[in-house]
Amino acid sequence: QLVESGGGLVQGGGSLRLSCAASGHTFRSYAMGWFRQAPGKEREFVCAISALGGVTFYTDSVKGRFTISRDNAKNTVYLQMNNLKPEDTAAYYCAATTGSVYVKILQAYDYWGQGTQVTVSS
Repeated sequence: QLVESGGGLVQGGGSLRLSCAASGHTFRSYAMGWFRQAPGKEREFVCAISALGGVTFYTDSVKGRFTISRDNAKNTVYLQMNNLKPEDTAAYYCAATTGSVYVKILQAYDYWGQGTQVTVSS
């Protein structure tokens, strides 16, 4: 089970930190990803981190602004979002996959959270 938290309303240029807490004892076996879905749009890849945290991936639009990290001792993955823009407004979902190659592909993920809403005002 994955449970996201930390969403909210923020002004453009502001910051938010999302958390995703996982239950179970095999968290360190999963690569973790963050995806987002804006109203009327498809769910899209944001970023991902390898099982042990040594490798990260980002979509171009968030590079330099977002940082994904994980704490395997706490079974938690984080998404630090800085310099937020109105176009970042979306529901953000964390997901887990046992794969390590296709981490940018939505269909590669086995487990999903319920999502947390991020709204950025202009």
